[in-house]
Amino acid sequence: MPPGAPAPDDAPGKSRLRTWLGETPSPNSPPFSKYRWLRLVTYLLVGWLAFGILLAGAAELHQSYGFTPAVALLSTFLQAAAVVLALRRPVPAWALSLSGAVFTALLARQNLATPLRLFSPDWPWSTPVLLAHMAVLLLLALRVRLRGTVAALGATALVTSLVEGGLGANAYTATGRVAIGLFAVAAVIGAALRSRSEARTELVQQTTITAEERARRTLLEERSRIARELHDVVAHHMSVISIQAQVAPHLVENPSEELKENLAGIRNNALEALTELRRVLGVLRSESPDDSEAAGDPYRLTAPGSGPAPDAPQPNLARLGALIENTRAAGLDVVIDRRGTSRAYPQGVELSAYRIVQEALSNALRHAPGSRVRVEVDHQSDGIFLCVTNSRPSRPVQPSPGSGHGLLGMRERAAMLGGHLTAAPNLHGGFMVTAFLPKTGTRRPPRPLRPDFPRPEIHFPPLSDDDPHPPQPPTGEPTP
Repeated sequence: MPPGAPAPDDAPGKSRLRTWLGETPSPNSPPFSKYRWLRLVTYLLVGWLAFGILLAGAAELHQSYGFTPAVALLSTFLQAAAVVLALRRPVPAWALSLSGAVFTALLARQNLATPLRLFSPDWPWSTPVLLAHMAVLLLLALRVRLRGTVAALGATALVTSLVEGGLGANAYTATGRVAIGLFAVAAVIGAALRSRSEARTELVQQTTITAEERARRTLLEERSRIARELHDVVAHHMSVISIQAQVAPHLVENPSEELKENLAGIRNNALEALTELRRVLGVLRSESPDDSEAAGDPYRLTAPGSGPAPDAPQPNLARLGALIENTRAAGLDVVIDRRGTSRAYPQGVELSAYRIVQEALSNALRHAPGSRVRVEVDHQSDGIFLCVTNSRPSRPVQPSPGSGHGLLGMRERAAMLGGHLTAAPNLHGGFMVTAFLPKTGTRRPPRPLRPDFPRPEIHFPPLSDDDPHPPQPPTGEPTP
């Protein structure tokens, strides 16, 4: 071990011993430590007991056994220290108490050899030593498993029998059997209290597990109910729309190409919506909604063909072109500007980037019909920067208050990946959505937008002279 390095808290041998004894691993949790005031009361009681053993024991050893004051104080100090140590380290405290008891008995035996005494003192366990060892055994039984308590009690009984039966003394009152009985009572009380505490803890844990399982089952039932309703209602209507769009050209005599293209676009949108809905239903019907998030896949983006909805390919940045074309066909003038070198991103980053752009374009279609939209995708060294800006609408806007879930969903997607998103009107009547997604796609607190963060300049081509709502190119920076 290098100089100055802290010693390891648990050596392998000590760790195995603790495992066998079942000692409470945290030294910061003395017995009766559930409540702070109760722990304080325990400390005070043990402290008073140790102080009383120190004073009363030293006086008794000096008067009854003929110890010198220094030796008497040393003997009782070992017992008092063992009682205090038992609050944190019960096994070493038991060893210290038993060793101190043997040391005191051996010293007292020499004084008991004097035949002229008015009374016979207790031996080998004097009263203060007996009380101290009982307290140590009680605290030990509260902190270790039953087999550790039985082992300590058996060792104490064996040492007591060897000292009393093997050495003996000329004039004493034998206390070995009485001491063993009292030690057994203290150990039984401590073991019973520990068993009761463990039973209550296990009951609380089982209650918590039961409540969590009940909540999980309730969540799964609600998810299944939502999945059934989505399947029965939304999927049905989308299927009908797709079929009607496919059949409609055959019901019209000599349909125009524009009509065919529009109907084909309707059918393709319906089919894509069904595909996305199938993926959502697979997620809702999953039995373990948290597994993918714990594995670093917060959107359940397993590989195609292996997830809960293997028929649903995940959209990514490569499909932005198709999304732009689809939006143009719906009536928006959209341009896309790609900057930087495209690189491989985690699947969650690509999906979130696609969804953010998709939602921004949908909002432009809904709230700014006929507007011009610019989509910028900037591949930077630490992530991807997105900016979707639309001009003022060129046609009257139909009332569409919306629910606000779209913007909330975009912000949640960015935040889950450690990025950020801002969405606000610009100074010229349009709207701007900016987002940054880190390339790692890991969960971390979103960083604020730096003042020097690159922001694109959005310039729209001039409209025709007869446009009733000519937008002005925004010159100010986007609202953060």
